[in-house]
Amino acid sequence: MKKIKIEIQHFLGCPNSPILIERVKEVITNLDNVSYSEVLIDTNEKAEEIKFRGSPTLLINGEDFENEPEPESPALACRYYP
Repeated sequence: MKKIKIEIQHFLGCPNSPILIERVKEVITNLDNVSYSEVLIDTNEKAEEIKFRGSPTLLINGEDFENEPEPESPALACRYYP
């Protein structure tokens, strides 16, 4: 069975990160084929380096959960989900 990689990118103080983290952990609790990680984005340089889409961002196997493209000007910012 192929391993599914789940990654949540966020910064401290984001009001939506704890909710997303909690919900994702609830879903994957009993799944053996999931690798889970959280990436703390704490500088604009790191945001630029990873092409940060905003906090929180959920990546599944490296792909954005909502197919949001990498931004041209990444920064420490909240993510807007329309």
